[in-house]
Amino acid sequence: MENASFDLHWVDYAIVLVYFAAVIGHGLYISRKMKGGADDYFLAGRSLPWYLIGFSLFASNMSGSSFVGLMGGAYDNGLVIFNYEWTAALVLIIFAIFILPSFLRAKIGTVPMFLEERYDVRSRRAFSLFTILAIMFIDTAGALYAGGLVISNVTGVLNLWTAVALLALVAGVYTILGGLSAVVVTDTVQAILLIVAAAALFWLGLDEIGGWQQLFVDVPEEKTKLILPANDDFLPWTGLWGVVLLGFYYWTINQFVVQRTLGAENLKEGQVGALFAGFLKLPNLFLMILPGLIALKLYPDLETPDLAFPTLAFELMPIGLRGLIMAALIAAIMSSLDSALNSASTLVVKDFIEPKWKIGEDRQVWLGRVVTGLVMVFGAIYAPSIASFESLFEYFQSSLSYVIPSMVVVFILGLFVPWLNGNGAFWTIVIGLLVGVPLFIAKEVTGMWEAWGMPEIHYTVMSSIMMGLGIVTHFGISAMTRQDRKEDIDNLVWSRSGTAEIFTRWEKPLWKNQSIWAGLLILCLAGFVIWFA
Repeated sequence: MENASFDLHWVDYAIVLVYFAAVIGHGLYISRKMKGGADDYFLAGRSLPWYLIGFSLFASNMSGSSFVGLMGGAYDNGLVIFNYEWTAALVLIIFAIFILPSFLRAKIGTVPMFLEERYDVRSRRAFSLFTILAIMFIDTAGALYAGGLVISNVTGVLNLWTAVALLALVAGVYTILGGLSAVVVTDTVQAILLIVAAAALFWLGLDEIGGWQQLFVDVPEEKTKLILPANDDFLPWTGLWGVVLLGFYYWTINQFVVQRTLGAENLKEGQVGALFAGFLKLPNLFLMILPGLIALKLYPDLETPDLAFPTLAFELMPIGLRGLIMAALIAAIMSSLDSALNSASTLVVKDFIEPKWKIGEDRQVWLGRVVTGLVMVFGAIYAPSIASFESLFEYFQSSLSYVIPSMVVVFILGLFVPWLNGNGAFWTIVIGLLVGVPLFIAKEVTGMWEAWGMPEIHYTVMSSIMMGLGIVTHFGISAMTRQDRKEDIDNLVWSRSGTAEIFTRWEKPLWKNQSIWAGLLILCLAGFVIWFA
């Protein structure tokens, strides 16, 4: 099947234009309302309630790249891609209960700041620089490419470059104006819009194939399984721990996502917000993944799997609802973009500029806006080059699998092993990058690994190997360069008594109790996995 012909009625265009106008208008409103402080701009004044945190976490994650990438991944590989969703919910439980309390006790404004509090300034700057580059090359560029791909195919008027430039401009404008406050409120609206549109698409698709009982009929058996053999080339069961590692990076130490919880009104609001986001991840099975199988049944010969979503949307949606689905896609893309742009500016200002020059808060906000604009321009220029990768989903997962395990090791071990020191942390990050980046290029980009006759190892398994290297490096160098413990270290590492208090203190109202939320999420998680495993 060639590229589908997507027709939009003027009503659809009107819906999309109204949406664009609304988000820019909201950015203007927030910018006028802001008091001007850096905490207001970068962390929404540390006043975010649980529901805004949860919806914003979900919307930032369910970007245009997820909308397009997850559905395309399911079209190409089947239900196995749901492993990336349920493991995220598991990681969010661990984050809410064990990690977020340490972050909020440290009163940090960026995730790398925790590394300076726990270890030293070298670790903070090394990780911050890596995160800024990851936001520019992966988060911002990936979201722009996903949106540009769909919009250029849908309109027939804009090419990939101009579609990317338009999206970058709109998301950049309201993020520059309103900071995190504009981002989280816009994300909440976008999350609701995304859920409604995706649910409508699933319902229409299910009706088109003849109902639920027809969903798995004539679908290749390997595409109906959640757990695949060790020799599978997409996601072998031996790579599931690598998927969890990716989740730890994304949900617990990535400024792009964690910034919402750092802006929480208090610990309970942050914890319940993170757990709420975990609940929102589970229905993605119906919203993002099963529609990929529906597209496979209806359109088995698409030119590329990444066209599964736009083809479904514009073949099945009536006039008006096409505009809704377009607005939902744009919403999803901009939820990722605004988060990436805002977090990049926060990292540059808070981790590099402010500590060195001690500039005032008004100047910090001004510089944050400048950085946001620069990252926006870079993403728009780089995004079209992602077309050279086989699929968008593969670009995201494989590029991270080689470099993030050492970062995860530094954070997680630092939370649980008090004697580990700054020498171990810094060199674990550096060695992880020096080994991981060339390995990624040799194995996933150039094919040199195969040419050298090296064994075929899936990138999710390579992730576990890199984690092992990180653990050995961190423990080894810390042991060889023993240092006196920092004075306030007990306030930064995991506390058994603090965790016990969370599970034994039943504050009212009970519906906002972290233990109840965590328990229910674990039950739902187990139900989903058992159902499809």
